[in-house]
Amino acid sequence: MKKKRLLKIVLTFAFLLAIVLLVKAGNRSSQFRTPNNHVYVIAHRGAHNGIPENSLAAYQKAIDLGCDYVEIDVRTTKDGKFVSVHNSKIDGYVNGLTGNVKDFTLAELKTLDIGEKIGPEWKNTRIPTFEEILMLCKGKIGIYLDLKDAPVPELMKLIKKHQMERDVLWYIPADYLMKMENVDTAFGYSFIMPDPGSEKDLNNVLTTFNPTVVATDMGVLSKSFVDKAHVQNTKVFVDEKEGTEAEWNKILGWGTDGIQTDIPEKLIEFLKNKY
Repeated sequence: MKKKRLLKIVLTFAFLLAIVLLVKAGNRSSQFRTPNNHVYVIAHRGAHNGIPENSLAAYQKAIDLGCDYVEIDVRTTKDGKFVSVHNSKIDGYVNGLTGNVKDFTLAELKTLDIGEKIGPEWKNTRIPTFEEILMLCKGKIGIYLDLKDAPVPELMKLIKKHQMERDVLWYIPADYLMKMENVDTAFGYSFIMPDPGSEKDLNNVLTTFNPTVVATDMGVLSKSFVDKAHVQNTKVFVDEKEGTEAEWNKILGWGTDGIQTDIPEKLIEFLKNKY
């Protein structure tokens, strides 16, 4: 009788826990933005075809196109400010200068012209600060934040300052999150988007973090990956590899919720024709 009673208690507890998690997931998902074209379109480094990547112009173009998120890469300057630059070095963005982003002050980085290598019409384009991006995007588009080299607490202060917690989605490898002691509180009301790395680690990530969305790439994505996430009421965002209609059809056929793309204008046109 004692064993039966214990089993009943355990089963009851498990049932109540499942209900709590489902309610929590439902409340959380209800606060997540709705896609403009059935599937979330994430503009990788902004809409940067013919435009300097990670620039305010590229982010504005993504807004104009009707993308759901802009992907930004955040790094810390020598004097503790935050800028959006993908590469750790500035070599590929400017003429005649090399060095690590972290070894330049914000004032020094602001003197650099990241537009002249793209075309004369973009001359005098500057590296944007994280705060400039927040001000540009507020109320217009979500932020898909790729944490390259910057402290979460300091970024959260700026996000809260601009009242944009619900607009920010953090792309962070799951193994990085596993090492954090305060994941439940560190990100406020913004959304973490762990990347499990491989499908075999997906269930552990879902159980540990109960995320609204997880990230992956085309080397890992599969129908079973998406199905496992959806069972937990978790969305799946994927980085495209080829950027073709054939690939997009495969991605959507598996039920994927969002696509990070280098050609958002074409993806949006494709989605409008499809749905």
